[in-house]
Amino acid sequence: MEHWSIEIEKEYFKFSAAHFLIFPDGSAERLHGHNYRVFVEIEGALCDSGLVIDFKTIKPVVRELLDGLDEHFLIPSEHPSLTWEETPDGNVEVRYRERRYSVPAEDVIALPINNTSSENLAGFVGRELRGRLSERFGEVRVRALRVAVEETAGQRGVYHYTAGERSS
Repeated sequence: MEHWSIEIEKEYFKFSAAHFLIFPDGSAERLHGHNYRVFVEIEGALCDSGLVIDFKTIKPVVRELLDGLDEHFLIPSEHPSLTWEETPDGNVEVRYRERRYSVPAEDVIALPINNTSSENLAGFVGRELRGRLSERFGEVRVRALRVAVEETAGQRGVYHYTAGERSS
């Protein structure tokens, strides 16, 4: 069986964000930031013109998605012990155990994940990208998608999606 895919690794596929990771024992990192890099591979059927998807049409979609994350404090809205709420003064108060952060609301993004690991960030970007591909390029038949989010050189979390497989 033959397969085709495109891989996209651009210098501008990046975003800078603050976060802290919560470990299984309940301890957590200090608040810090990363200059994340993102890598995308899309596998699909070739169209009549011999393309999986045109590079020039997909690159702006990825860039737009990453721009939405850039220069924000990312929090995991699905973590069982982390809470957050918008306060009357326009801030978001984030609480984890004895920690309290008060941040302007426009600087915070609560992601539908349980921790801000690079694996979960890759999953978030991958699921969002799948939705945008379906919305904007319905004719593109994506068989598989791979998204990697690198927090430091050589250290990446990776999300894989294969059409027809159920997520766990």
